[in-house]
Amino acid sequence: MTKKDFDKISSRIPTHPGIYQFKDDSGSILYVGKARNLYNRLSSYFTGGRSQANKTRVMVRKATHIDYIIVDSEHDALLLENTLIKEHQPRYNVMLKDGKTYTYICVKKERFPRVFFTRKIIKDGSVYFGPYTSKYRAKIVLELIRNLFPLRTCKYHLSQENIEKGKFKICLEYHIGNCLGPCENLESEESYNKKIQQVKNMLRGNFAEVVKHLKESLATAVEELKFEEAQDLKEKLEAFQDYQSKSTVVSATIRDADVFSYDEDDQFAWVNYLKVVDGAVINSYAVELKKNLAEVKAEILAFAVMNIREKYNSLASEVIVPFDLILPEKEVNVSVPQRGDKKALLDMGDKNLRYFIRQREKVRVEKKERETSGERIVKTLQKDLRMKEAPVHMECFDNSNLQGSDPVASCVVFKNAKPSKKDYRKFNIKTVVGPDDFASMEEVVYRRYSRLIKDKESLPQLIVIDGGKGQLNSAMKSIRKLDLQDKITVIGIAKRLEEIFIAGDPIPVYLDKRSESLKVIQQIRNEAHRFAITFHRDKRSSRLQVSSLHKIPGVGPKTTDKLLKHFGSLKKMSESPMEEIQSIVGPAMASKIAVYLNDLGEK
Repeated sequence: MTKKDFDKISSRIPTHPGIYQFKDDSGSILYVGKARNLYNRLSSYFTGGRSQANKTRVMVRKATHIDYIIVDSEHDALLLENTLIKEHQPRYNVMLKDGKTYTYICVKKERFPRVFFTRKIIKDGSVYFGPYTSKYRAKIVLELIRNLFPLRTCKYHLSQENIEKGKFKICLEYHIGNCLGPCENLESEESYNKKIQQVKNMLRGNFAEVVKHLKESLATAVEELKFEEAQDLKEKLEAFQDYQSKSTVVSATIRDADVFSYDEDDQFAWVNYLKVVDGAVINSYAVELKKNLAEVKAEILAFAVMNIREKYNSLASEVIVPFDLILPEKEVNVSVPQRGDKKALLDMGDKNLRYFIRQREKVRVEKKERETSGERIVKTLQKDLRMKEAPVHMECFDNSNLQGSDPVASCVVFKNAKPSKKDYRKFNIKTVVGPDDFASMEEVVYRRYSRLIKDKESLPQLIVIDGGKGQLNSAMKSIRKLDLQDKITVIGIAKRLEEIFIAGDPIPVYLDKRSESLKVIQQIRNEAHRFAITFHRDKRSSRLQVSSLHKIPGVGPKTTDKLLKHFGSLKKMSESPMEEIQSIVGPAMASKIAVYLNDLGEK
C-alpha cells in the first residue's frame, strides 16, 4: 500500500479509539494494532519516511487494505488487540518466544482427587497449578504435599457403588502410610476433601491456612490423647514451616502482587515475572518476545503482562512494573515504585532477568557454533575441490549385485554435510543384463536427474560416484545427455588409495587423510555402499524365498504371493500351525507345503 492508496481512504478513517488490521491481497492479517486516535495512528505509517523501521516499511508495502474496529475507550482497544493477536497470530506482531512445555501440578476432578505432575492441561474441570519452570522445584512441592497429606495415587474409579461392592483392595501405599485407604471406605470423603482443600491452599501460596489446619489437627490429637498422631502432625508442621521459611518474604505490608521486570534490544524484548502471594514470592517465570515492528516498550510489556497473568490465572489486584503502562483491567492497580520494598522486588526481578538473558544468549551462541560446523566443512570442500558453489547439497551413487544377479543401486543425500535420510533413493536396474557396473551407473544417474528436472526439484552442487575413472565416465555420459555438465561438479572416489577423480581432469586429487573434506566424502561413500548392500540382500532374500516355493508342485505365482504376504518368510511359515496354512491355501495344498518345509528343515 502506497501513500496515494492511503490518501484515497484517509477521509473515511475516524478519529475514535479502536484497533486496525493491515491485510494482504489474500485477506491474511499482517499486523494488528491499537490506537487512541485511529486516523492519527494510521497516518503515521505513511509519513515516517526514512526514519521508519525497515520491517514497518516492508509490512506497509505488502498490505493492500486496512480494516478497523471502533471501540469506546483505549482500554477496550487494548483488550481487543490482545484477543485478535492471540486468535490470528499475525506475522508482524510481537510474539512470545516460549518453546517450552512446563510442568503443572494437577488436582484431578474426581471423587477422592489425585494430585500429580502433568505437562498437558485438559479442560475437564480439574484444577492446575503452575506452570513450574523448574521440575525440581515442583517435585519438592509435590513430595512435601504427600508427606503432609496422605493421598491416593491409584487410578481406580472410586464411586460409592464400586467401594460398597468391594471391587478394590488396599495396596502397599496404605501399609506404608502414604494412603488411608478410601478404596475400602477406610477414609471418609469429607476427611479426604479437607486435605485436598489444604493442598490447594498450599499451592496457591496461602500458607497461613495450611498452618492453621495443621495446628488445629495437632490440638485435637492431643485432646484425644492420640500422642503418636500428635507427634506425626508436629513433625509435619515443622517440615512445612521449614519449607515456608525458604520462600522469599518481601514485606509484611505487601500481600498479593505481580512483579514484572523488562529489558530489550533491537530484536528482542525480555520480561521476568515474580508471583507474590501472602507476602512471599512463590513463583518466577521469564519469557523472550520477538520484536517485529517498532513497538514501544509500554505496549510490549502490557502485552506480556496480560498473557502471563492469564497463563498463571493471577487474580492479584496490584501489578508492579518499571515504567507506567495501561492495562485493560481497570480494577488492577499499576505501581511504578522508586524506593522501598516494592522497588526491592523489581530489583530482584531485574537480577533474574539478567541471568535469563545471559542464558538465552549462551543458547544462541551454542546453536550458531553447531550450525557453523556444517558450514565450515562445506566451505572447506568447496575450496579443496575448486568448486564455484559450496556443496550444501551432495549426492552419492553406488551399485550392488552378485555376479550380475539382483542388480540394484543406491543414492544417498547429504545436506550441510549431514545425512538427509528422507531423501535417500533405491533403484532396481532395468536396462542392464549381467554384471555391468558402468552401464548400471549410467542408467541410475540418468533416471535420478531426469526425474528431478521433470519435477522441477533442486539439483545437488556435488555428485560423488563410488568408483574410479570408469564409473565416473559412465556417470558423465548421463550428465552430458541432460546438459548438466556445467551446473554440477561430479567426482569419483577410488577405494584403494582414496584418490579423488574430478570430471574433466585426468590427474587425481589427493586430499589430506585428516582433512574434513576427505572424511565427509568417505562418509557419504560408505553410507551409499551400506544402503546399496542392504537393499541388494533384501531383494535376493525375497527372490530366494519365492523360487523355493515355486519348487512345490502346484504352487504358482499367485499362491506364492498370498503365502509370503501373510507369513513374510519361509521361516515364519515353517513355525506356524498347519491350520493357519490350511486357512490360506486349503488342506490339500497345505499338506504338500508341510512336506516340503519338513524336508527343507531336515536338510
